[in-house]
Amino acid sequence: MWPSVLPLLAGAVLRMIRGVKTNSSTQAGLGLFRATGIYVGAILGSGILVLPAIAAREAGPASLLAWALLLVFCTPVAFSFAEMSRQQPDAGGIAHFVTRAYGRRASAVAGYLFYFAIPFGAPATAVIGGNYIAHALGGGRGTALVAAALLLAAAFAGNAAGIRMSSGIQLVLMVLLVGLLALAVALAAPFARAENFEPFAPQGYWAVGGVASLLFFCFAGWEAVTHLAGEFRHPERDLKRATWLTLVIVGVVYLGVVAASVAVLGPALPGSEVPIAQLLEKGLGGLAAPLTAVAAAVLTFGPINTFVAGASRLGASLASDGVLPRTLARGSGAGQVPAASLGLLAVMTFLSFGAAAAGLSGLQFQIAAASACFTAVTAFGLLAGIRLLPARTPAWFGVIAAAGVMLAVLLFSGWALAVPLGLAVAAVWAGRPAGRRVLLRSAGRPGRSTTAGQLATVQLAAGPLAAESLATVPAAPPPAPPGPWHRSSRS
Repeated sequence: MWPSVLPLLAGAVLRMIRGVKTNSSTQAGLGLFRATGIYVGAILGSGILVLPAIAAREAGPASLLAWALLLVFCTPVAFSFAEMSRQQPDAGGIAHFVTRAYGRRASAVAGYLFYFAIPFGAPATAVIGGNYIAHALGGGRGTALVAAALLLAAAFAGNAAGIRMSSGIQLVLMVLLVGLLALAVALAAPFARAENFEPFAPQGYWAVGGVASLLFFCFAGWEAVTHLAGEFRHPERDLKRATWLTLVIVGVVYLGVVAASVAVLGPALPGSEVPIAQLLEKGLGGLAAPLTAVAAAVLTFGPINTFVAGASRLGASLASDGVLPRTLARGSGAGQVPAASLGLLAVMTFLSFGAAAAGLSGLQFQIAAASACFTAVTAFGLLAGIRLLPARTPAWFGVIAAAGVMLAVLLFSGWALAVPLGLAVAAVWAGRPAGRRVLLRSAGRPGRSTTAGQLATVQLAAGPLAAESLATVPAAPPPAPPGPWHRSSRS
């Protein structure tokens, strides 16, 4: 879902965020380290604040293997998107690839997967922050739920008022997250115990595969580079370098935090709702709770705010294309608030949150459902690459391998797989009558060109800056503009 990066030149980033076409000439562009900062921000997110505990509950210390294997498996995924971007740079990213490869109905499926992942991912992200706040205040589950509800309400209220967090704040969020995690690992390291790794796989090694599908919530976002390719100053040289640097940074942070959590917390880790706070408490004592509470609140509010902003506009665009009710298209113009789409998201999100509060669903269910949706979209983009890249080339074989990896991870989603499957069926059904109308509208406007929208990686725990790129893209002019899941046939 959802978010935020190391320091970078604000001018180039803001031009990208504000929807400047990537084929326009920019003398400055993005250098290697600034682009890497954005890419890192699309992957790292607040999921790392809780998923080490959930993974340990499912697979014990062997969950560390799931983190390591997923990092290895994501390597061909990351380089496949980098190669696709190098050969066919376009700001639309996956939306552009899917539309070109499989048509508008397929891109509508991808749109549904992102839009309707919000009611699963947003409550889960809010509860993560709520648990850390409750831990600091000495409260229980009730305090955590109240804090989570306030985080959700603040995000929707801010978007209803048309307020969006600046890219500068998003950059600070990512620096804060990395700094918090590094501090936790450094302070807890002296308390590590080798015996905490035994027994290593109490649930067996098959459980590692199931955990990997859940952990993709923390790894979604590799397709973010597809939106940045046109902004690189030297894409031929720096695309792959930025990918390598991102893999190294993400790998060091994730594996360091997870290894420290297992080695220090040991048997207490699976039952923890605030593992990072407990790591910090080893070195900071009582100061750790308020520090992590403030940090967690900020780190969870940021992704929810930006993800809701982007998804509400995406919903309005889908409605203008006829694959969602037309009433949701209100407010899709530049500078307007898509109130109807935002309202529907709010209703679905609070219903999902209410179900979780009543014990009808849990944090793990919501994370797994959102993760399955993100995995499906990533696999969708890679399958499109098989059709778009030149056959029997190294890049083509790499995309096949990457798509196979994502499909395998998706299959390990278990019952959560029902969510993206259901959404795909709904999108295809909704797109049947709309497809002809969209084609007729496009045919009637031969001189009109639209942009395959800034799908980006707006997963909740993994990329608030990427989310903002979608949130701030101006909508096409009325009447009934084709949405961000389309590109006209104009050459």
